[in-house]
Amino acid sequence: MNQNLLKAFIIVIVLFSFSCSNYKTVPYFQDLSQTAITKQEITNFSTLLVQPGDILGINVSSLNPEASAVFNYNLNRVSGDNTDRSPQNSVIGYLVDVNGNIRLPLIGETKVAGFSTTELNDQLQSKLQTYLSKPIVNIRILNFKISVLGDVLKPDVYTVQNERITIPEALSLAGDLNITGIRNNIMLIREINGKREFVPIDLTSKKLFESPYYYLKNNDVIYVTPNKQKVSAANTAFQKVGLIIAGLSVLAIIISSKNIKF
Repeated sequence: MNQNLLKAFIIVIVLFSFSCSNYKTVPYFQDLSQTAITKQEITNFSTLLVQPGDILGINVSSLNPEASAVFNYNLNRVSGDNTDRSPQNSVIGYLVDVNGNIRLPLIGETKVAGFSTTELNDQLQSKLQTYLSKPIVNIRILNFKISVLGDVLKPDVYTVQNERITIPEALSLAGDLNITGIRNNIMLIREINGKREFVPIDLTSKKLFESPYYYLKNNDVIYVTPNKQKVSAANTAFQKVGLIIAGLSVLAIIISSKNIKF
């Protein structure tokens, strides 16, 4: 009995030491002062620009409602039922082609890639004055989404309702990192201008707030790598399950063979 108690005590000490030695890798923004207020100018904010593959929802209103309606068919849903707002029944929108253009009624082909939605509002309002009385244009990117994968609570693809989301906000949508997620080397994957970037991000440093990648763009992917202990534990559990299944299989064969009559 004493030997069992001694073994249990040693195991507890080892686990406690392991948890203490790894705590320093867990907290976010460790280089921020914990006793004083820190202030910082925001210099890395970037306006979201339209790019090929985006789907634009364009709403046009004017003193001529009937004439404006021709531009608003894009706000209908795929099945035509606006009461059904399920992901399978998305808004039609205007798809930005590979050349960065959309085709609008009356106006025709229009360059939209590389502009913000605010800039496009002003441009289209100016062009529509030829056809409408006092037009007002509102534009949204309908398919703005980000993906969060790896060692988080809820990995998924998340639709963004506005045009601004940060890395911490995206991780919050996914339920935050699990305790076994590596915080000082998550990976941001971004496709822009025909190129793919792989950007390492350190959540343990306040330098994240100054990063040009702090604000996410459409179709960004965040991947959180699990630490080695989690991978090792998962492999051990898999091996144990495999051994149990193998043992049960052998036992079943032995029992069935004893029941066979010759």
